[in-house]
Amino acid sequence: MSEAPLVDMCGISIAFGGIKAVDNVDVDLRHGEAVALLGHNGAGKSTLIKILSGAYRPDSGEIRIRGEKADIATPREAKRYGIETIYQTLALADNVDAAANIFLGRERVSRLGMLDDASMEAETRKVMARLNPHFRRFKEPVRALSDGQRQSVAIALAIYFDARILIMDEPTAALGPAETKQLGELVKELKKQGIGIFLISHDIHDVFDLADRVAVMKNGQLVGTAHVRDVTEDEVLGMIILGKCPRGAKPGPGALRG
Repeated sequence: MSEAPLVDMCGISIAFGGIKAVDNVDVDLRHGEAVALLGHNGAGKSTLIKILSGAYRPDSGEIRIRGEKADIATPREAKRYGIETIYQTLALADNVDAAANIFLGRERVSRLGMLDDASMEAETRKVMARLNPHFRRFKEPVRALSDGQRQSVAIALAIYFDARILIMDEPTAALGPAETKQLGELVKELKKQGIGIFLISHDIHDVFDLADRVAVMKNGQLVGTAHVRDVTEDEVLGMIILGKCPRGAKPGPGALRG
């Protein structure tokens, strides 16, 4: 018997003011897999993911986490299911270092009631060694870090507190070529650890190298899904722009055939 998907979103729909932002969408995510959600602005991909992260409740449909039905009404409940979102803006405290960010609001204290900075830094070094062994700037405020390094800190924060499902919003938007390559190595390492990743993006060229599968949305509907090995970038562009599914893709209800 095959292992249940890490995430299975079935028949998800939601409307705002009578307009269906997401219309009967099925998307799944497996352990150690990265799935890129692609589409123009207004395609519905961000709304779909906000349902998974607890920001919105769907009007209909079901979410299963590891095969079990999940009722995710708030972001706090999403965290209990191991779901974390890494936003493009990276919600970090710029004036403090990596360890202070990771333990913000959950600081460790010594027996004397003082902040245990040494312990927090040691734990930060451990988790960073798993994710980005080249990271060395532990003593500097995160405002002094590059965008790629800041992203590593945000991911380390999520992973340290047992996230198993990561949602990365436009992960390559602020990165140059070298840092995008570094992000690719980070995604590979996360997948090795069995973590599932949703990548939300407008840019197929970067995420094509990061993702195992793509899921394309248009006008609130799923055009189709495909393994990146089975389709070309031009074919995926056709899915995004025309809503047309190529042979190598599994069509959704929003696909044009032929």
